[in-house]
Amino acid sequence: MDTTNAALTGTVALVTGASSGIGEGIARGLAQDGATLVLVARRIDRLKALADDLAATGATALVAEADVADPAQAARAVDRAVSELGRLDIVVNNAGLMLPGPLAEAPEGEWQHMLSVNVSGVLNTTRAALPHLKQAAASDPRRVADLITIGSTAGRIARPDTAVYSLTKFGVGALSESLRQELIPDRVRVGIVHPGAVETEIGNHIRDGVREHLLAQATAINRLQPSDVADAVRYMVTRDRRVAVNEILVRAGEQTW
Repeated sequence: MDTTNAALTGTVALVTGASSGIGEGIARGLAQDGATLVLVARRIDRLKALADDLAATGATALVAEADVADPAQAARAVDRAVSELGRLDIVVNNAGLMLPGPLAEAPEGEWQHMLSVNVSGVLNTTRAALPHLKQAAASDPRRVADLITIGSTAGRIARPDTAVYSLTKFGVGALSESLRQELIPDRVRVGIVHPGAVETEIGNHIRDGVREHLLAQATAINRLQPSDVADAVRYMVTRDRRVAVNEILVRAGEQTW
């Protein structure tokens, strides 16, 4: 894969939750655009396999094992990216999980798990990365840096059985809008992508009974592929610096919510 003249050649992009699904798709897409990747997740074996796949195409990928819900681990992943690769131009906050179910019946531990990953994980990674993104925007030939968060249609429309999940996704939407305004003087663009139903492993963590109910809602839907969400991210980060695409909503074609 020749990326000499690709839009992101010379940039470094960090993707959380890169071990599968949407995160893996985003990493592969940004590599096609010429970026050097920093792959962050807990499953180190999956990250290494992805890095090997990218290397086979001529791309470069650094593997950083981390649970971004832990601020120290998130900071170490960011610091390692900058120390070994020299810069950080793009961050994609993708790590997240969905544990749906009626609020009165859901174990409290599920609430805390979603809050820690979907909200704290975004905050931890973002805070650690911001100084480096500002520096990249000032020194990069593109003269801009990008901070992208993966939201959800559940962050725009709340539905039964997704109260806490929607809480987390509405929350990162508010965070993104506030940061967008804060970071305009620093030329750090802030965007959020809201995917609808996507074919990923996200349902694997859902309790029995709840999982079957959720899947039944989507049986008639030809779900999005991770590459479809990756395309939205790629569109955001490859625009000229005069353009800021701050929000993209991408649903499956048959999806009504």
